[in-house]
Amino acid sequence: MGDLPGARTVVEFGVGTGVYTGEILERLRPDATFLAFEIEPDLASAVAERLGNDPRLRVINDSAENVEEYLDGAKVDYIVSSIPFTSLPAGPRQSILGAAREALKPDGKMLVLQYSTTVLPYLQRLFAPIERRLSPLNIPPAFLFACSVSEGPIREEEVYDSAESDRLPYVLGALTLGTLLFLLRRRRRAKRGF
Repeated sequence: MGDLPGARTVVEFGVGTGVYTGEILERLRPDATFLAFEIEPDLASAVAERLGNDPRLRVINDSAENVEEYLDGAKVDYIVSSIPFTSLPAGPRQSILGAAREALKPDGKMLVLQYSTTVLPYLQRLFAPIERRLSPLNIPPAFLFACSVSEGPIREEEVYDSAESDRLPYVLGALTLGTLLFLLRRRRRAKRGF
C-alpha cells in the first residue's frame, strides 16, 4: 500500500514504543528524512535513545498537529499513523487529520493502522480515494487504510451514506475470524483434555 523504499520524506504519528519506527527505518533509502512524533515524553525519549543514532531519524516530542512546523516547507511522501483516532476528542482528531492532509505531497499517502473501521468516516472527510486492507493474522486483527489526497475530500453528507455499508464487511470479517480462532482454541483444548 506504500512505496517506503522510494520515499524521500516519511513521518510517523504516534511512535509509542517504536516498534513500527524500527520497521520503517529498515525500509527507507539512505538519504531519506524520517520525522517520528510522540506526545508522551518518556516514550519519545526511549525511542530516541534506542534508534536515535540513525541520521535519517528525528524523534519529536510534540503533537502531530504541529507537523508542518518541523518540515521547513517540505511536503511528505508518506505519513504512517497508529494513533487511535476514534478514542481522541473531535478537536484533536480533526486537527491531526487536517495537518496530515496539508503536509502530504499531491501524490502522497497517509497509512493509518486501526483496530476497527469506525475511523473511516473521519478519513473520508479529508481523503479520497482510500484503499482498505484487513490484516487477519495480526492479533487483534487490524485494518490498514491508505489515504490519498489526489481526488480531494468527499462531501460530508456522502461520508455518512457510504460509511455504514462500507463498514459492515470489515466488521463481519473480524467477527468471523475471531470466532474461528476461538473455536480452534477450544477444539485444541478438548483434544488435550482440558
